Amino acid sequence: MTLLITIVVLALIFDYINGFHDAANSIATIVSTKVLTPFQAVLWAAFFNFVAYFVSLYIIGEFKIGNTIAKAVHENFITLEVIFSGLIAAITWNLFTWWAGIPSSSSHTLIGGFIGAAIAHVGGFSEAGNVVINYPVVIPIILFIFVAPLIGMIISSIITLLIMNICRKANPYKADQWFKKLQLVSSAAFSIGHGGNDAQKVMGIIGAAFIFYEVNVVHAAEYVNLSTSERFQHFTIDYWWVPIASFVAIGLGTMSGGWKIVKTMGTRITKVTPLEGVAAESSGAITLFLSEYLGIPVSTTHTITGSIIGVGLVKRVSAVRWGITIKLLWAWILTIPVSAILAMIVYWIVKLFI
Repeated sequence: MTLLITIVVLALIFDYINGFHDAANSIATIVSTKVLTPFQAVLWAAFFNFVAYFVSLYIIGEFKIGNTIAKAVHENFITLEVIFSGLIAAITWNLFTWWAGIPSSSSHTLIGGFIGAAIAHVGGFSEAGNVVINYPVVIPIILFIFVAPLIGMIISSIITLLIMNICRKANPYKADQWFKKLQLVSSAAFSIGHGGNDAQKVMGIIGAAFIFYEVNVVHAAEYVNLSTSERFQHFTIDYWWVPIASFVAIGLGTMSGGWKIVKTMGTRITKVTPLEGVAAESSGAITLFLSEYLGIPVSTTHTITGSIIGVGLVKRVSAVRWGITIKLLWAWILTIPVSAILAMIVYWIVKLFI
C-alpha cells in the first residue's frame, strides 16, 4: 500500500510538472501577441485545463486516452515497481527538458518510461510467449509523433488562408483587434484540448497501479473477471477522485508557467500575429479533440509546434526558423528511447532495495 500511495503522489507531481512544462503550448501565442500578460494567460489556461474534465466526462463520455495509456504494456508485466520506475524516469526527463527550454513531449516521456521499466522487469521484449509492449496500442502513439504536427500544420495553413481571404478588405487595425479577442477563444479551446489529453495520461498510469493492486493484492472479484478496458472504466467510477485530482494538478502546474519554453514556442519558431495565433491555436485544438475522440494520446507540444509552423509557411518558407525546428524534431524522436533507458536504470536500482 505504501508503494501504491507513493505512485499516486509521484503521478500527480508528474501531472503538475506536465502543466508548467506544457503551459507554453496554450499561452505562447497569446503572450507573444500581447493579448494577455503572462500571469493572466496562465490563469486563463489553467481554468480551461480543468474545464476539460467536464468535457471528457459529459461530452466525450469516457476517459479514452487514460484507458489507452493503461494498456500500453501487457498486463502480465505491470507491477508497482515498474510503474514507480517509469514515473521517476519521466519526471527526470521532463525536468531536464524544462530546464534546457526544450519543448519535448511529456506524454511520450511517460509512455517511454512505462515501457522501459516493463522491459527491464522482464529482461527482454517478451516472456512465455507474451510480448511486453502492446503494439496495437503503442504503434499509433508513435506514428502520431509525426502525424499530429503534420495535421496541425495542414489545418493551421488552411485556416490562415481562409481568414486572409475572408478579411482581405478589412481595416487592418480593426481586424487585428478582433483577432486579439478571438485569441481568447482559441486559446481556451486549446487549453481544454491540452487538459483533456494530458491529464488523462496520468490517470492511465494511476489506473494501471490501482488495477494491479485490486487484481493481484486484494484479488477483488469485480476486477479479476473484467477485461483491461472494463477494469479501467470500473476504476474511474470506484476511484472517482483520481480524474478530478489529475485535472486539478495539471491546472495548478499550468499556473506555474514555463517561461523558457514560452520563449521558444512564441518567438523562436516564427513570429506570430494575432490572426496567426488564432489559426495555430484553433488548429491545435481541433487536432487534440480529434485525438481524444479516437483515444490516441498525442503530444500537445508536437501539435501546437506543427500548427505554428503551418502559419509561418503561409507567409513564406523562410519565415520558419528551421534550425530551431530540426532541434525540436530530434528532441521528439529521442524522448521515448531516452525515457525508456532512464526507466530501465531506475528499475534496476529500485530492485536493489525492494
